[in-house]
Amino acid sequence: MEPFSAWMQAQGPDADIVLSSRIRLARNLKDTRFPNHMTADGAQTMLARVEQAILGVQGGWALHFQKLADLSPVNRQVLMEKHLMSPAMMEDPIAFRAVAIDERESISIMVNEEDHLRLQVLLSGLQLSEAWSVADRLDDTLEATLDYAFDARLGYLTACPTNIGTAMRASVMVHLPALVLTRQASQVFTTLAQIGMVVRGLYGEGSDAVGNIFQISNQVSLGLSEEEFIHNLATVTQQIVGRERHAREYLQHNAELMLADRVERAWGLMSHARIMTSEEALRLLSEVKLGQDLKLLPATKSTFAQLTLVTRPGFLQSQSGRELSASERDQMRATLLRKRLQDEAQSA
Repeated sequence: MEPFSAWMQAQGPDADIVLSSRIRLARNLKDTRFPNHMTADGAQTMLARVEQAILGVQGGWALHFQKLADLSPVNRQVLMEKHLMSPAMMEDPIAFRAVAIDERESISIMVNEEDHLRLQVLLSGLQLSEAWSVADRLDDTLEATLDYAFDARLGYLTACPTNIGTAMRASVMVHLPALVLTRQASQVFTTLAQIGMVVRGLYGEGSDAVGNIFQISNQVSLGLSEEEFIHNLATVTQQIVGRERHAREYLQHNAELMLADRVERAWGLMSHARIMTSEEALRLLSEVKLGQDLKLLPATKSTFAQLTLVTRPGFLQSQSGRELSASERDQMRATLLRKRLQDEAQSA
């Protein structure tokens, strides 16, 4: 079976538009330097201390602790592509970093990224409260063993001042092709910025918004409770989902021919192409997904999130069992997508 994470199953409320809900908590240990100021010995000591705490947690969490230095560059990249660790974890010092992941790949704990610990829970669809419930319980379990850096006035202390307070980042990953096509996305994103939300690309800060996939999250974590931040984001997300659905209805009723031509061209290219770049694949997948959601194209067994992963360089190299050149990846990407669309549509 291919290594797809549970959050990629397209289940949960509004999962056709909300690809995932994520809660991330930043935590640091008391009286210990932040990772960017630690010595090599201090970082190794921190790594061992956190490993012992994670492996000792009770309550059926079943977390697998993995030092990044023991993973190949390709396997590290796959973890990043599956959103189980951040792009920053790919950078040196790899020797002082680790990640703990549960069997369903819904929970991951990054060790020695910007902060000592980055706990995150990923669920499919709009399930922010459910993700927070899991993250909160795991956080309490770890805090019973680890002494967190906490200030009664400022809250949890973090390496970046914007994360102090709750030190929580709640985010949703959404697919908004109709808002982009109807030129409403920029207006929506401007409004989000005015109410304290930030919009980023597929892999968060510093990444591009390809495939009409966007991450929306709270910009600061101080001043409100975790539940209030989550409520605000959930409310905003529901409004965005409503606007995306309205934009899709508009396209169906007012630009039916253009829409049908666009999604069928995308299906045709993906069903017959022999070479495909990563960016082109995401763009075409986005349009195919829109066509499937509107019943203009046949459905496939693989979800949009799963097909997106299939296009990624690390995943392709992991499947092939060796490093691939850019040209080889373009050929393999086209072959995998072509086979999935043709075979799965026939058997769906």
